[in-house]
Amino acid sequence: MSNFQKLRHPQFKNIQERPSGRKPSWIRVKAPNSLAYGETKRLMKDLNLNTVCEEAACPNIGECWSQKHATVMILGNICTRACSFCNVITGKPGPVDLLEPENVGIMALKTGLKHMVITSVDRDDLVDGGAEHFAKCVSKVRELAPGTTVEVLTPDFKNKNGALDIVIAARPEVFNHNLETVPKLYKNIRPGSDYFHSLSLLEKAKELDPEVFTKSGIMVGLGESRDEVIQVMDDQRSANVDFLTIGQYLQPTLRHAKIDRYVTPEEFVEYEEIAYSKGFLKVSSSPLTRSSYHADEDFQALREVRLKTIALS
Repeated sequence: MSNFQKLRHPQFKNIQERPSGRKPSWIRVKAPNSLAYGETKRLMKDLNLNTVCEEAACPNIGECWSQKHATVMILGNICTRACSFCNVITGKPGPVDLLEPENVGIMALKTGLKHMVITSVDRDDLVDGGAEHFAKCVSKVRELAPGTTVEVLTPDFKNKNGALDIVIAARPEVFNHNLETVPKLYKNIRPGSDYFHSLSLLEKAKELDPEVFTKSGIMVGLGESRDEVIQVMDDQRSANVDFLTIGQYLQPTLRHAKIDRYVTPEEFVEYEEIAYSKGFLKVSSSPLTRSSYHADEDFQALREVRLKTIALS
């Protein structure tokens, strides 16, 4: 186990200090304190469900949970990889919770979500990387909350032949897999992953189901250049990605990758304009953008764009 992995192991969780320093005004968010936030938190606890909102220390948790929008993180809360940007614990995962798909479906029903995002930790220890479990969760949402559309945000299923086929066969409305950063930063930011494998995964998802919306996101402020971000856009369009998200990287703890700089709101607007000019159906680019932030509204916008495109063709 590397020094970084040791520091990410569960036994070290409580000693990780958060970075100090004042964030720019466009990054600051209010502390969560609404009644609905508390209700969402209790529901997740009662159903024994993990959320990426909590585990990844998402800055939007107060806003989203106040609207009962929570992104479920299935297959446990311990990841088999140690990405230097991510706050999820690294270590040896426990057994798969066989009741989890049922509880995910109950959550969709009780919250009344119109659009639900299901993600997971990396499970390199499982033969299929957790693909069958993803499919079961999608099926349970269909059964218990038939009015809810589903977005899956999956790992890369590296060396897991047939895993993507299983997930796509469950017919999620959106298949999301994040590239996270530009190729030159992969070795330090996303070790164990491969940029071109992730691109191929997105392209194959569209090939398997041309009707599925494909989505991917990157973080900025890690040391990438403007030209490199634009190249990622081109790569994603070559892979037929429909929806791009771009958000500011925020350092979870002092053990994680340092912030190179805070990207200004004006730069995010420029990235959005460039991305739309390249043919993305939907772009979300702002300092606080995250993969599942406003996912329900964005999905509706995606559907409207597709319907208009069909009507004009």
